[in-house]
Amino acid sequence: MKADHASVASVVIVGMGLAGLSAALKLADQRSVLLIAKRGTRDAATPWAQGGIVGVLGHDDSIEAHVRDTQQAGAGLVDEAAARFVSEHSADAIAWLIEQGVTLTPDAHGPLGLHLTREGGHGVRRIAHAADATGAAIHEALLARARAHPNITLREHCFAVDLITSRHVGAGAGSRIACHGVYALDVAARRVLALPADAVVLATGGLGRVYRYTSNPDTATGDGVAMAWRAGCRVANMEFIQFHPTCLYHPQDRSFLLTEALRGEGAVLRLPLPSADEPWGPRFMPAHDERAELAPRDIVARAIDFEMKKHGVDHVWLDATALGELALREHFPTIHARCLALGIDIARQPIPVVPAAHYSCGGAVSDLHGRSDLPGLYVVGEAAYTGLHGANRLASNSLLECIVLGQACARDILSRPADALPTVPAWDESRVEDADEQVVISHNWDELRLLMWNYVGIVRSKKRLERALRRIQLLQGEIHDYYASFRITPDLLELRNLADCAELIVRSALARPESRGLHFSLDFPGPLPATFPTVLAGRTAAPEARQAP
Repeated sequence: MKADHASVASVVIVGMGLAGLSAALKLADQRSVLLIAKRGTRDAATPWAQGGIVGVLGHDDSIEAHVRDTQQAGAGLVDEAAARFVSEHSADAIAWLIEQGVTLTPDAHGPLGLHLTREGGHGVRRIAHAADATGAAIHEALLARARAHPNITLREHCFAVDLITSRHVGAGAGSRIACHGVYALDVAARRVLALPADAVVLATGGLGRVYRYTSNPDTATGDGVAMAWRAGCRVANMEFIQFHPTCLYHPQDRSFLLTEALRGEGAVLRLPLPSADEPWGPRFMPAHDERAELAPRDIVARAIDFEMKKHGVDHVWLDATALGELALREHFPTIHARCLALGIDIARQPIPVVPAAHYSCGGAVSDLHGRSDLPGLYVVGEAAYTGLHGANRLASNSLLECIVLGQACARDILSRPADALPTVPAWDESRVEDADEQVVISHNWDELRLLMWNYVGIVRSKKRLERALRRIQLLQGEIHDYYASFRITPDLLELRNLADCAELIVRSALARPESRGLHFSLDFPGPLPATFPTVLAGRTAAPEARQAP
């Protein structure tokens, strides 16, 4: 593997999801843009989004009402300025999507001719959508626009390794550290590229793969958060991980969600402990909450987690058989078809489910222009912490945030003159060799994800968190030794990033002596009277040994 410099661009954007594409399309008329993806162009989280995007459009709605709903969901930790900024730009975001060719579900009587739906936590109908595949419709349209733009270059299978900072370009002592580009692994060519840039945008998405069970795609390994942290940026509210209660438990598909609408229509949760009276096992939700299966998402997820640990089972059942085959085919065709393809006839048998990590409300600290602590570095989308989501994300705010902050980031970059691209050192591989075996990576990957699931999951305790932190730090030592000795691979890079994110989640959870929003502690089961974001100061380590001084 040799070092290389790739074709240059004024702005490098890491990630081809909605946030990255929104920024790129806003920039491209005036700047050259390089968009890189560690896998294919479609391997982002955006196409997985089934729901919709918030638009404050109706006559019965208002900015104030949306801000209020966002604050209520965020359990006292929402930054009001962030919520207001995003809400104020929601109508423009929807209009922009339509201009880009996104086809949203129509309604002749709806605002802008759109059908608006309502989701949990929203006081009115304000969710614009494209049937039950909104993310896919948005992603395809914007990706087509990006491909067609002469100033945008798309590069697949190009894995960002680390940020190029002033330490790498020989800045003088006392100089403020800034970002000057990205080192990225060309996976097919097995060489590391040095990508200088006037500005770098991290739009890498979430970190759900740090847990054994997640609704996230395989790409969600916290790359942006980990890179920003290693470069010295602060991170905030990493303890707030949203878990979806019902994710399919099946060896061929462990990322498929079973919508809460199934429970809304009468599906019930059962323990996989059959008896003569209850062949599918007993219900358990009535013992946890008077609303049973209709309790809020966090309560249902905690109940399932409790019962799984209590009985030592790998999953519970979601029993929708009482709904009948006709209703299931008509109202839940995607779920019915997917389960049937896996050998599960949901009209006649229950569905094995587990809670799954779904969304990270924290990330690298950035402002309402996407600016991070590092000049020249912007962070947008799920990788960023703006204060919008607080302790719990309001449904469908995330797609909106990607557009609004992606475009705000682009405007900020365009507001300042483009500097000449810096001369950056090549990646030095002269002191490493090919790894003799990959079992160390796969073993540590499995151990980390299981450790996080068991000790840092839906219900936490100080003892579990402290145990997890000790083991994570041991794993990080092993990973660092491996990283320093062998040539990098995508699996090694993802493991390294996941381990850094795991440490940040645990340290943040230990720093919050209360239960609030998505963070529930057995040691501190109630909320504090006053609370603040959990902010961890960035790491300021020396350059990696392989990077030229």
